[in-house]
Amino acid sequence: MVATILASLPSFLLASSVAHSSSTSSLIFNKLRSSSRLRFSFAVAPLCSRRAKFMAHTLASANLGLTQPAIIENPKIAFAAKEIDVGEWKGDMLAVGVTEKDMTKDENSKFQNSILKKLDRLLGGLLAEVSSEEDFTGKSGQSTVLRLPGLGSKRVGLIGLGQSASSPSAFRGLGEAVAAAAKTAQANCVAVVLASSEGLSNESKLGIASAIASGAVLGIHEDNRYKSESKKPQLKSLDILGLGTGPELEKKLKYAEDVSSAIVFGRELVNSPANVLTPAALAEEASKIASSYSDVISANILTAEQCKELKMGSYLGVAAASDNPPYFIHLCYKPLSGPIKAKLALVGKGLTFDSGGYNIKTGPGCSIDVMKIDMGGSAAVLGSAKALGQIKPPGVEVHFIVASCENMISGTGMRPGDILTASNGKTIEVNNTDAEGRLTLADALVYACNQGVEKIVDLATLTGACIVALGPSIAGVFTPSDELAKEVFEASEISGEKFWRMPLEESYWESMKSGVADMVNTGGRPGGAITAALFLKQFVDEKVQWMHIDLAGPVWNEKKRVATGFGVSTLVEWVLKNSS
Repeated sequence: MVATILASLPSFLLASSVAHSSSTSSLIFNKLRSSSRLRFSFAVAPLCSRRAKFMAHTLASANLGLTQPAIIENPKIAFAAKEIDVGEWKGDMLAVGVTEKDMTKDENSKFQNSILKKLDRLLGGLLAEVSSEEDFTGKSGQSTVLRLPGLGSKRVGLIGLGQSASSPSAFRGLGEAVAAAAKTAQANCVAVVLASSEGLSNESKLGIASAIASGAVLGIHEDNRYKSESKKPQLKSLDILGLGTGPELEKKLKYAEDVSSAIVFGRELVNSPANVLTPAALAEEASKIASSYSDVISANILTAEQCKELKMGSYLGVAAASDNPPYFIHLCYKPLSGPIKAKLALVGKGLTFDSGGYNIKTGPGCSIDVMKIDMGGSAAVLGSAKALGQIKPPGVEVHFIVASCENMISGTGMRPGDILTASNGKTIEVNNTDAEGRLTLADALVYACNQGVEKIVDLATLTGACIVALGPSIAGVFTPSDELAKEVFEASEISGEKFWRMPLEESYWESMKSGVADMVNTGGRPGGAITAALFLKQFVDEKVQWMHIDLAGPVWNEKKRVATGFGVSTLVEWVLKNSS
């Protein structure tokens, strides 16, 4: 029986090392069998030739192109909050966040801001002189770093914050700019101070310090796993001056580290190419989260056979064409103790590659070359799981759900005109195989509702229409619940991520009706993001509060050609709001 089970182990268990020996597989199996929190479901298959064929496929798919990501440990920054005079701080670089108002000078070309005036005096007027020569006015995006004698710091950097700075995104940007300046200067020990911090409440100071710390972590991150050569960042410590001290601030800085590391994790998932991050590999990453935080997170990974038993015809229809088998990922967070006040679900679209199927993506702007990002929703969900496993909030149960697969082309794939039956019994006429994400989410949403949750947020790189409507930096939000919208938007105000609520125009559903099934999966170009959301709504229990987030734009930074980790921070804040 053990041999039979091993023959059917998902490839993400068998592909976790370069050498796939039988002893390694046995060790993995025994470890899983003995785990009380980590649970996998296996479909038992006949032995004989199938095992050899499966193993050969596993090895081939795991090494497609002979590409394996390098194991690079992300650098850690030691954060400290200090109340110390800027003239007395000693280190490699003192970075000062300044607004345009802070850069105001009197008739003698002297700073009026007290901190800049003090620094300029210690430097014999050179700070004012250099800032004038370089035309540094404090505009957002401006920065200048000076190596000047006269201070304990080897360098002084001025970082522009614009006309004013009050939003989390502005201070996160300050942290990122400080990290960039430290990299250029090869600085190890850095301090950051605001030129103007008078009158800030303790709550504001906590939020600013957290945002700066988060920005620094994200600013030093470079995904070099697929490069033959890379340099390690130099920044080792960051002192935050003038924003208070004490246990509460230290706790806030630790929180910023936890969430930022989860954002980095999400970025790296999206950055990984489809020949490395298969559905099996994504399931493996989910299982690692459960293993790392087994005191609060359990895992249940379903195979295609088990999804078939649950009648997930919509999801399996998308997966049918790929040689890489699908895996349905379900992580569950439960607090260490105490009553459960709220039961939530986070559902992420998990297409590790989307060719478009028989409606193949072609022509300029089709973006088939970056369709590895089509699992950006699942990256946000799994990143949130990682952060919450570290933070361990009380009073809330959270289900993290991803129906992972590839949308490919083969003789076994779904065709335009096929009719799929979802797990809630509703039938779907496929009029476009490139509208596949909603088909996978349909069964994932039904599954989420069956967990007895009260609120669901799903995230998906679902439509190009949403990018047309809102551009590359703003995610579209669709929900019939004003209460849920209020909760998520309050969370986004803390995270600094940008969302915009879009209408769920019910009259548009007419375009989604089929002559031979309950619905079609696309309703044409006009209002495409809205009709996509209306489609998803058909698979959510009316008693459950539900929100759909279309993050097709902000999940990817086209200029830098890297993922952003969008969604993680807001989701974590939302869960914490429901736990308190």
